[in-house]
Amino acid sequence: MNILLAMIPAFLWGTTYAVTQYTLADWPPLLLGAIRALPAGLILLAIKPSTPKKEDWPILFGLGAINIAIFFGMIFIMALTLPSAISSVGMVSVPVFAMFYHWLVHKQRPGLAQGLCGAALIFLAWLLFDPSSLSLNPLGLGAMLAAITCIVIGSAITKSLGGRMPWWTVLTWQLIIGGTMLTLAAAFQGIIAPTSYIAAFDSFSVVNFVGIVWVVVLNTALGYSLYVWALQRMSVVEFAFGGIANPLAGILTGMILLGEAFSLFQYMLMFGMIMMPLLPALLTARVRGKALTAS
Repeated sequence: MNILLAMIPAFLWGTTYAVTQYTLADWPPLLLGAIRALPAGLILLAIKPSTPKKEDWPILFGLGAINIAIFFGMIFIMALTLPSAISSVGMVSVPVFAMFYHWLVHKQRPGLAQGLCGAALIFLAWLLFDPSSLSLNPLGLGAMLAAITCIVIGSAITKSLGGRMPWWTVLTWQLIIGGTMLTLAAAFQGIIAPTSYIAAFDSFSVVNFVGIVWVVVLNTALGYSLYVWALQRMSVVEFAFGGIANPLAGILTGMILLGEAFSLFQYMLMFGMIMMPLLPALLTARVRGKALTAS
């Protein structure tokens, strides 16, 4: 049951790329980020009102900027410039970047299994993203690296909070703050380059509305609430398995909504990339299980 709960937000997030391309293809990324973040934060605030303490505002502004404003902007650039399957599978490399981050910043050397699986994932990604076999937008790839960096740094900051703030308060206000930042940025862009904004509003359709509801209500308000709730109640192995739903959702929705198709070899590379982050957790769980049995 725990793994199933972890799969729900992961699956919803994995649909972001294909749903955006299918329903909101010509919309500016800053506008999409603002629409995704601010309404979701206000919905959560209405469901359970909360007011941060005075000393908590600086950290919330930092989280809002990294976890929401920059991250959401990068996600929608990826969604509009890269295939859904590539975006979702590429994001499974977050543990490798996190491993290097903690090694360089906190001097925490990775274990042998983590190091080997990280190296294998990098090799598989190099084969999958090889320009000679797959043409990918450099802007989208740059946005992917920036989004992964946001996750690693934002997660480290969030983890450092410990129990300092209730998780609902952190989630609600980083969405509101980050959404406000994106709204201001979108407004500025709309003033200096209004063409894409005017086109988006002039051609607004039912399909656009469905896409916005999916992204705001299901993808963000529900997805993030379940994620933070589940994070406090599950083991690393359970959460790792739940995360499989993200790239699988990206691949499936890309096939169904966008007609994406890749070679068998490319699908095998994607499967290998999905499995690599899971192996260290599985091996650790197995060793601990044997130790408990022996004792």
